[in-house]
This record gives sequence, structure tokens and C-alpha cells, in this order.
Amino acid sequence: MNSLIIYAHPDKKSFNASILKTVQENLSHQHDVKTLDLYEEEFDPVLRFDAIHRRRDLANDVAMKHYRDLLVWADQLIFIFPTWWSGMPAILKGFIERVFVAGFAYDNTPRGLKGRLAGQAWIITTHNTPKIFLPFAQDYSKVLKFQILKPCGFKTVKVTQVTRVEYMSNHERKEQLEKIAKIAKSL
Repeated sequence: MNSLIIYAHPDKKSFNASILKTVQENLSHQHDVKTLDLYEEEFDPVLRFDAIHRRRDLANDVAMKHYRDLLVWADQLIFIFPTWWSGMPAILKGFIERVFVAGFAYDNTPRGLKGRLAGQAWIITTHNTPKIFLPFAQDYSKVLKFQILKPCGFKTVKVTQVTRVEYMSNHERKEQLEKIAKIAKSL
């Protein structure tokens, strides 16, 4: 299986970095794995429209070809990112806006979006939202799952949320990493 990890966290010593390492080390050796670290690549998240950059031409944007090729190559996407201010990091949002575009990831039809991509996805996100506020908080993993990935053709999307990251003990962090390792091994 071809697995593409899409990683979005600027701190190489963060808990998200530990999650990334855990996933990379525990995916089956039957997986061909590529990691796309958006911060390390200095991905430009700014979507521009003007006379040269027209929205209808985004599916052919030469600057995004490498990323489109990675998505076509992958049978499985694994997203690892923190939730900040009820959303994903701007760099990841910009990646989605520039790469998951009409004519490539989906087609607009009279009945709605028709996905052009296929495969499965696993979303791993971290946040500090207190449990008491979780029912009211925006869950960006659900937005990514139901409003982006599923309409683009992904049939199976698993979500893993790690909460209270800032307040976790080392023991709790280790337990979370063990759970993530177990899931990675089962893919």
C-alpha cells in the first residue's frame, strides 16, 4: 500500500513530531511510505487569483503538480496536525485549497461534488480543548473527513483525536503513542 503522511507542525520537538515518528516506525513494512512535511518544505499556502492565476485553472497549476502526483500515487493519506483556534494550521488549509481543487480532486456536478480521488485516510489531530467544551467545539477532523475527503472520493476515513496535550503527563503521552502505534500496525 502506498501511504502518504501529510504533516503540519512547525516544532520538530512537539508531541505531533512524536506522533509522526511513531506512525512512520509502526506502519507495516508492506507500506511504501512518503512523508510530506509542509513546514519543512516551506509550502506556500497562499491561494492567488488574478489574470494569470485563474480559479478554473488550478487543476493544472504547475507549482502544485508534485503534490497532485503524490495524492494520485497514494492509496492512503495520513494527516497529522494540531487543532489551533478550532481549525487546522493555515499551512495545511492552504495545501488543501491549492491541491484539492476542482478538475483534480473533484468535479462539480448538478447534484453536488463527484470525487475523483480514491483510497482511505487517517486523521490524527491534537488539541487542548477541555473535555467539558468538546460538545461545543468545532471538530476540524470532522470537517476534513466529511467536507473535504469524502466528497473528493475517500471511502474510509478514520479519526484519532488526542486531547489535553499540554496537560498530559509523560505516562499519558506514552499511552497515547502506544495506541497510535497499534493503529498504525493494523493498517
